[in-house]
Amino acid sequence: MPTATATEVVIEGKQIKLTNLTKLMWPEGLTKAHLVKYYTDIAPYLLPHLRGRPLVMKRYPDGIAGKHFYQKECPEYAPEWIQTVSIVHSGKMVNYIVCEDRATLAWLANQGCIEMHAWLSQKNKIENPDLAIIDLDPGEAANFDDVMEVALVVKKVLDQLQIKGYPKTSGASGIHIFIPVEPCYTFQEVTKAMGVIAQLVTGTLPKKATIERSLDKRGAEKIYVDYLQNTRGKSMAWTYSVRPLPGATVSTPILWEEIEQRSILPQHFTMETIFQRLAALGDLHQNMLEDYQSLSSILRHA
Repeated sequence: MPTATATEVVIEGKQIKLTNLTKLMWPEGLTKAHLVKYYTDIAPYLLPHLRGRPLVMKRYPDGIAGKHFYQKECPEYAPEWIQTVSIVHSGKMVNYIVCEDRATLAWLANQGCIEMHAWLSQKNKIENPDLAIIDLDPGEAANFDDVMEVALVVKKVLDQLQIKGYPKTSGASGIHIFIPVEPCYTFQEVTKAMGVIAQLVTGTLPKKATIERSLDKRGAEKIYVDYLQNTRGKSMAWTYSVRPLPGATVSTPILWEEIEQRSILPQHFTMETIFQRLAALGDLHQNMLEDYQSLSSILRHA
């Protein structure tokens, strides 16, 4: 990747003007050029997970030390080749970007999009998610060992329900567990089913896990089992998304065995180290969307 302040590149036949490439995005020295290079290099692994999904731009124009903002609407100045999908959201029509090629990834990174935030549904069935998520979010007094303990209880519950979950680090302090589902349920139904799972988890581990939404009532030592991320229009840092945290951590697929062995930490996976892991293990979530599952039995007993 060129290190000039600005340059024009051609990616997959599409011309992109990259600007302010020497801008510091992380205090430890990583620049926008590093961010653009990461997303163009990770594209073969990331794009299959993003393809078809509406994106929310989370922009850091002055790096992680500056202010950030969310942008749902594709800006008018975007190149004509940027794909969009129009969705009614919060009472108005929004033109969301859909990222299906390396060029769009590079353009997004140039806009200061450190994180790639995606919907749980795809543009062809926007009202029917094909992924559900259990988001394990630790309180200030909890640690990653606590998160892994709760994650294993989630797995136990999923095993009992004969449902397969695919864990990944959030890239911050938590763990996300993706559950591929048949795209025939509404967001409300998926949220309801995930709520059943969350209640079973917190019922099994009441001293460590909670579904209490209020921070004041939740308890700083507990892990919040967030099933409300399945609400329509919610988005989150996606698989292989960089996070705006020291070390440029990456949200990374992990093995249940790694959780059982307590052999991982979120900071193990960064923009610099992720490719070594991919070379050794490949994409652990590669076949996730070939594993659609029914939620009907859970919903019947909800």
